Amino acid sequence: MTRPIGTFCLVLHSHLPWLPHHGTWPVGEEWLYQAWANSYLPVVDLLRRLAERGHHDVLTLGVTPVLAAQLDDPYCLRSFHHWLGNWQLRSHYAATRWGGRWKADPALRDLAAAEHRRAEWSLDQFETRWRNGFSPLLRELVDSGVIELLGGPATHPFQPLLDPRVRAFALRTGLTDTALRLGSTPEGIWAPECGYAPGMEEGYAAAGVRRFLVDGPALHGRTAFAHTVGSSDVVCFGRDLEVTYRVWSPRSGYPGDPAYRDFHTFDHPSGLKPARVTGRHIPPEHKRPYQPELAADAVRRHVADFVDVVVRRLRSLAEEHGRPALVVAAYDTELYGHWWHEGPQWLEAVLTALPEAGVRVTTLRGALEAGHLGGPVELPPSSWGSGKDWRVWDGEQVADLVTSNAELQRRLLAVVDARLGRTGAARDVVLDQLVREALLALSSDWAFMVTKDSAAEYARQRAATHTARFHELAAALEADDIRRAAALATELRGVDGVFGHLDARTLGHRGTGE
Repeated sequence: MTRPIGTFCLVLHSHLPWLPHHGTWPVGEEWLYQAWANSYLPVVDLLRRLAERGHHDVLTLGVTPVLAAQLDDPYCLRSFHHWLGNWQLRSHYAATRWGGRWKADPALRDLAAAEHRRAEWSLDQFETRWRNGFSPLLRELVDSGVIELLGGPATHPFQPLLDPRVRAFALRTGLTDTALRLGSTPEGIWAPECGYAPGMEEGYAAAGVRRFLVDGPALHGRTAFAHTVGSSDVVCFGRDLEVTYRVWSPRSGYPGDPAYRDFHTFDHPSGLKPARVTGRHIPPEHKRPYQPELAADAVRRHVADFVDVVVRRLRSLAEEHGRPALVVAAYDTELYGHWWHEGPQWLEAVLTALPEAGVRVTTLRGALEAGHLGGPVELPPSSWGSGKDWRVWDGEQVADLVTSNAELQRRLLAVVDARLGRTGAARDVVLDQLVREALLALSSDWAFMVTKDSAAEYARQRAATHTARFHELAAALEADDIRRAAALATELRGVDGVFGHLDARTLGHRGTGE
């Protein structure tokens, strides 16, 4: 085998906030089931088929603990099964009567039939492979070496804005959850939103985390190698934006091609998406019907383009540094299939074409084993959000959320310390639920959705709901009204019972080693 021209690592970040029992349409559970059907099912199937062909170290897959909990949850599994059956019925309806202006194009009947076949395939995948949840499938992919798994803090909080004790607790809880589901603790994490504050590597080292992701600008574009951070042995990898943005950037990327299926245009009677993108500024009523053969041509063009971009980038970096280099491209898993209908096809073709072009395709762990480690770096405060700083989660639009979250954390620690000082070593289910509601309130998703004006009303309502529940429990504990606190905790656990192993005692001073 000839020497690779360089190494390519694809990192996929799979995450949705806690959604069960918190609304259905247009966000809420519907959001979960759409991503599950259109991204998680096909991506896992792709990885399984690559494994059957003998592939190893295919990609690095981040799965947040809060998403894994939903994909294993009995309520979500039942509800998703019903959703898939409804999808099949909707596609059947569209095949027999595609209403409105879409009815005039006979090609849409073929599209509806194809949608019906997709729904049927998804039902079969769920019933034969997913009925026991995601963890058995994920564990097989991890144990066989097909993927490297990244974990993360429990509910995907923006870590730089957390009190150090809360930050450490959220990370420990998330890593423990992954270990319980899969039998092993991941060595790497996807730092939520790639958020970093100086010194966080020390907390990572204490938790056993050996590597994490930052965005390219945090390394001033020096992403050709991984780097140890500060005086620690913890390694950071930076996204190569020159390559990553070829697929998806804030302004452009392959999914915007006129031939691809349009995500935003619905046929409301069936709920299906019959249009192609057509053009960036074309209103929905003027978009053309989707034609799969045109989309397939676009996939082939974009696979060839991406491989060419990666090869040229690696050659340029090798010439610059005098040795083979590394390119890390990282995206949300939900891009592939959910947001970009053709994404899974593109993904499979790229993972096949890059090795044929002389590129080593591997995981972050594999990149270190191949020697792609540079010198130590000092990282600035950063994220992968707008401006590459903290403004999305700490800006003027969400100042009220930031203030509320800071007060919540202060009260959380005070209540936990006071309660543990009185009850000693006994497990306290009320205190556990108090911490659970606090973690749900601290999810980074709420501030992101508000800043980006993406279902902002829903995000504010979710943040307010968990915050109010937290304060109601806290008030009952502070008043020593144990009967009311216990009844409320039992009620809340029925809807927000994520992380059953969560133990509030480890948030106390004794749990942190202080």
